[in-house]
Amino acid sequence: MNEAVPVSRVTDRGTAKLMPDVDRERAWLLTVDGAPQSYVDLEEPTHLEFEYARRLGHLLDVLAEPGAPLDALHLGGGALTLPRYLAATRPGSRQHVVEFDGGLLELVAEHLPLPAGADVTLHAADARAWLEAAPDDSADVLVADVFGGSRVPAHLTSVGYVREAARVLRSDGVYLANLADAAPFAFLRSQLATLATRFGELALIAEPGVLRGRRFGNAVLAAAHRPLDITRLSRATAADAFPARVEHGPALRDFTGGARPVRDEDAVPSPEPPAGAFGIG
Repeated sequence: MNEAVPVSRVTDRGTAKLMPDVDRERAWLLTVDGAPQSYVDLEEPTHLEFEYARRLGHLLDVLAEPGAPLDALHLGGGALTLPRYLAATRPGSRQHVVEFDGGLLELVAEHLPLPAGADVTLHAADARAWLEAAPDDSADVLVADVFGGSRVPAHLTSVGYVREAARVLRSDGVYLANLADAAPFAFLRSQLATLATRFGELALIAEPGVLRGRRFGNAVLAAAHRPLDITRLSRATAADAFPARVEHGPALRDFTGGARPVRDEDAVPSPEPPAGAFGIG
């Protein structure tokens, strides 16, 4: 019997490692420079190990009728966890993945191949540059999970970026993003204000402890021109092993407060996580 062994490679943006999970056969953890990036179970692509990934998965589940294919654009590739999930839960979906680190894409394609029949096209490119060249009205969902190291790059936080995302999405399309912040949430509030310049419906999913300012953590945002299924979404997130809360409507507007949209010339990366916030080992 062949035993899975860790793989390490210096890629375009750092040192990537694939480490097998001793508890799940054919499951792997991807880290870059020691920070966990993705978890993939090749036998069970619907298994989402990371809490933020499960929350994005819940959103993908409620965007359309169960099993209906979607045209999806993923900014940030990692180990292609969510493209695998969408291919399994919505067969026939057409997906594009944009990842700046071409070496990382090569590593993942070599050691964690996509399942046969998955319509996923990989692009080694800067996320915003690729987005600006993408055709109008070409995506049902855009998933942004881009971190340069441990921070969201500044050029993916501004009104100009959100304008391009809205242009590429269809009229009933939905924008999803994984962000990270801590109290007093200056970055997260600014992102909500920035998304509100183009989208009328907003929702935020995060653990209560993060929202109460007890720790640094992930927050998943959703933005659309149409109502989201908040009831179904709230049930799904509350049933997770680490339950999360869904904020929307007046409560979310109160949370955003007087935050202002971010102009390109004022954009800054997301805050640096405190030491040990996302590390392993």
